[in-house]
Amino acid sequence: VDAASSHANEVEEWGEFLHLPNKRFTDFSQIRDEIERETEAKTGKNAGLSAAPINLAIYSPNVLTLTLVDLPGLTKVPVGDQPKDIERQIRDMILKYIGKSNAIILAVTAGNTDLANSDGLKLAREGEPDGVRTIGVLTKIDLMDQGTDVVDILAGRVIPLRLGYVPVVNRGQRDIESKKKISVALKAEHSFFENHPSYRSKAQYCGTPFLARKLNMILMHHIRNTLPEIKAKIGSGLAKYQNELMQLGDPLGEDSSSQRNIILNIITEFTS
Repeated sequence: VDAASSHANEVEEWGEFLHLPNKRFTDFSQIRDEIERETEAKTGKNAGLSAAPINLAIYSPNVLTLTLVDLPGLTKVPVGDQPKDIERQIRDMILKYIGKSNAIILAVTAGNTDLANSDGLKLAREGEPDGVRTIGVLTKIDLMDQGTDVVDILAGRVIPLRLGYVPVVNRGQRDIESKKKISVALKAEHSFFENHPSYRSKAQYCGTPFLARKLNMILMHHIRNTLPEIKAKIGSGLAKYQNELMQLGDPLGEDSSSQRNIILNIITEFTS
């Protein structure tokens, strides 16, 4: 998903799919339906698997410019038309993406589960052992048992990450089915962290908007740090192809007269 900020005077939000060029979706429920249709077209009706991505660009004045890749969670037991080795296939797919040095890894874990059993953190550590590109995202904070919280995780006292953790409260399945608006969900999330006794003192570092800003800053710093290497690679490639081009000789020219002159020069050089 490419999220891009539109101009300030363009209040309209819309989405565009790569497989449906020049078609704007202003109703986000239709975007969800199109994702389901395209997923079924690529994988079949019985939860199959495909490595082919669905490319969606979202334009809105309310988002930061980011490119997100939503990868499937690990499936332990195949169902429907899923291959018997689906767990291995998904692992390979995930490792392919998170192994790229310019990618920031969001290791998503439910806050109401044991962090030590997190598949996301395990895969992130496997794909990026140094842990410099991994940020932990803790979901379902609102579903934790009374009296429990993730304060120790946020403080780095459980499994520390260099980029830290961000707790979020997403819409539940019932909210999605009842078409609860994102704006309403964000207000509810903000209220949860502002009023929770464990998080109110650090509410400014919690929630989806903070996660988006943090990702944007991390990405900017990461690009800045890797830019010299990218520039060197481009320069090296350019020099290589310029050298190959020079070895091909002078261009033939567009008109027949120029081409005849070049051919005569070649014949003269060959016979002299």
